[in-house]
Amino acid sequence: MSHLYKLEDAAPTRPSLVTIGVFDGLHKGHQTLIARVVAAARAAHYDATVLTFHPHPDVVLRGITDRYYLTTPEQRAALLQEMGVDRVVTYPFDDAARQISATDFVDDLLEHLNMKALWVGADFAMGYKRQGNVAFLKAYGEEKGFTVEAIPLVAHTEGDEVVSSSRIRELLAEGNVDTVHDWLGRAYAVQGKVVQGDQRGRTIGFPTANLDVWSQQIVPAYGVYACWARFNGETHMAVTNIGVRPTFNGENATVEAHLLGFDKDIYGVDVELSFEKRLRGEMKFNGIDALVAQIQQDAVSARTYLQSVS
Repeated sequence: MSHLYKLEDAAPTRPSLVTIGVFDGLHKGHQTLIARVVAAARAAHYDATVLTFHPHPDVVLRGITDRYYLTTPEQRAALLQEMGVDRVVTYPFDDAARQISATDFVDDLLEHLNMKALWVGADFAMGYKRQGNVAFLKAYGEEKGFTVEAIPLVAHTEGDEVVSSSRIRELLAEGNVDTVHDWLGRAYAVQGKVVQGDQRGRTIGFPTANLDVWSQQIVPAYGVYACWARFNGETHMAVTNIGVRPTFNGENATVEAHLLGFDKDIYGVDVELSFEKRLRGEMKFNGIDALVAQIQQDAVSARTYLQSVS
């Protein structure tokens, strides 16, 4: 699979079936649509091409500055590759992109992707002032030689709720990683390089890997989690703390993982943490001894849970 940031770099060798969307998080609703796109592309001997956007249009249009993303562009592309997509184009969305006309945008897709089919949601619209709705696209497709398939909104449900990226953001803010796991079909994960912290964990017998997580990606609510830590082709059990470390009067939130049974220097290494279970909320302890006793219990709880699901 190829992951591109410019349409001009595509250079396809066969026609493309294209779908367009942000697909942040790639939850089960997204997965259902992508599976249909890939199957149709295979049947037609086309490339399955996903055109997505970064920054997220919400971030640009609403001026969002807080953590908002469920996936980095690279995580999203890797997940789409696992789903069988042949090409991902992460299109830069800014004010200039917002003002491109629907005809100019479609012409770019035709020129650079050799687009023969376009699959969009039933309420889809593209281009300046959303002029490129489904009716417009179908008429333009007849003129330009591509087909348009309007797909009913994919509303995957879990229990009584509709799966959506916005609701997943709310669940993560609550620390509800169990429900998020169900809605994504996988554990929620963040990535980051291990950077040097204050090394206080090492002094109390629990060295941690302090992750420099992308500042725009959501992290679960403050608390302690059982996680898998993946790096350099290895997978390790971990107990992870997210928060400001109130026992030490901390002010800046950190993501710190204590890898169980592992004590090597991994500064500068890229680590992925998948959040499997929330163990407890953030707590302030009356002294180091109480904190150490709780961390010991957290480590036992994390190991017990991770062993039960491995």
